[in-house]
Amino acid sequence: MNQSESVPSVLEQEATGETAAIYADIRATLRTSVVNLVWRNLATLPGALPWAWSMARPLYLGGAAGHAQAVRDNLAPPTLPNFSADVLSAAGLHASDLIQIRAILDSYYHTNALALVILFALIEHHEPSDTEPRQASQAAAPPVPSELPPLPAMAALEPAVQRLIAELNGFGEDEAPFLIASMYRHLAYWPPYLALIRTALAPLHADRTLIGVTQRARAVGRAHGRVLSRQLTISPPPPSLQDALASCRLFVEHPIARMAGICAALRASMPKAD
Repeated sequence: MNQSESVPSVLEQEATGETAAIYADIRATLRTSVVNLVWRNLATLPGALPWAWSMARPLYLGGAAGHAQAVRDNLAPPTLPNFSADVLSAAGLHASDLIQIRAILDSYYHTNALALVILFALIEHHEPSDTEPRQASQAAAPPVPSELPPLPAMAALEPAVQRLIAELNGFGEDEAPFLIASMYRHLAYWPPYLALIRTALAPLHADRTLIGVTQRARAVGRAHGRVLSRQLTISPPPPSLQDALASCRLFVEHPIARMAGICAALRASMPKAD
């Protein structure tokens, strides 16, 4: 079990047996090269990962896509200044860098909205709310799968980059942001890009615009999760059910809701690929 992340986790390279098999299935099903921290955290709780994935997987393959797209359609993220290719080049970022940055943003934009509605579906099944149900949208095509760079450990980063990530991680958060969003760590290969987006996002956090987007993502995500919960194929709960639900709540209400809007805004600010 890895203790160097913001919550206990089973790292992908350390996973064995059933956990390794589920990680491989997560990557294949989500068409991504990384396993999100929420799943790695659930892997530390007795029986939680097989339980959660057995119910989540059919939703990923079925009805979740339209609800995830409806979340994206209703986020209303703020408009950031466009980072032109010349601006990014002047910051030392080349065409090959932009390809990888776009791939990271596309991957998190796709998976965050899906995780938001699916994990809220698990929560709604056990802890139903009175949120107003929402209609699904027509699902957009998923991004073309691409191999993302390995997720660097925070401790492996330069101290200035660690501090920059910690500051970015607080943007859009209305409580203590101790869970480090994986997207920022993935973007740590390009510190100038982190510096640029910090400059663009800081005023929107100061005036609470980003917090409003986070709160909207929570509300819309939970409403769609409520509808989606009716499609769950129920698995026997694990002995760690309450801890597993607490983990799901922590992630969807904080880093996933927060980053859904921020990632959408950053993605829209990038220059179009040639």
